[in-house]
Amino acid sequence: MSPFDFDAEVVTPSFSIPVLVDFWAPWCAPCRALTPVLERIAERHHDRLVLVKVNTEEQPEVAERFRIRSIPNVKLFVDGEVVDEFSGALPENRIEDWLQRVLPSPRREQLQRAEELLSLGNTAQAIPLLQDILAAEPGNLAARLSLARAQLFTAPAAATSVLAAIGPGDDGFAMADAIRTLARLLELAAGQADLPEGAVRDAYLAGAERLKQTDFKGAFESFLDVVRKSRSYDDDGARKACVALFRYLGDDHPLTREFRGALSSALYV
Repeated sequence: MSPFDFDAEVVTPSFSIPVLVDFWAPWCAPCRALTPVLERIAERHHDRLVLVKVNTEEQPEVAERFRIRSIPNVKLFVDGEVVDEFSGALPENRIEDWLQRVLPSPRREQLQRAEELLSLGNTAQAIPLLQDILAAEPGNLAARLSLARAQLFTAPAAATSVLAAIGPGDDGFAMADAIRTLARLLELAAGQADLPEGAVRDAYLAGAERLKQTDFKGAFESFLDVVRKSRSYDDDGARKACVALFRYLGDDHPLTREFRGALSSALYV
């Protein structure tokens, strides 16, 4: 028998197809219970992953390399790296749920292409790609978020609808909530939603209008003016608008860095 080569059996193949690695030992009863479960799952998903079993008694150096302290331990390798893992003999349905969360989409290259187009501002080509992904994979939350971002400024109601499937506890919920907040503001700017009366109503609407024009700096300035004068207006809407914009633009965006401190000052001065 040729010696086991972990890199050849797991790392290299994982660049072509995800590899599920079961670290086990013959003396381990939970391992023996888990083995047939993993084999059934691997057979069901033969087009999406391969299963490799590593006997930690025979491969102690591999167990040490991956810091295996208890077995059974199951790791998923994608592109040469561990993307997630679990320990213990979990029930089959829980392993299936776990895999649905962590397995890369078969359409990940299509998603990457769509996200590249979005980064270039080419929403017209990105949107059909993302809609095609969701037609095949309704549970692809990354595609949902990207499609909502693509639709936000031209079709805010559609963006909100796309995000209906993303709730608390789901990956991307914070971004989805930020997009929902911004979509409502865009609908306010278009006169498609009601807004309470108040002394800061015009400033608040000005912020929404500047947002609609993608004048993010102007939007921040208007919303901060509202925060300073009447924070409670529209259920703390101006502060929520700023927080949503921070999330949408990202922590490294110059405007996020500029206005995050200004918001703190407006709130606590």
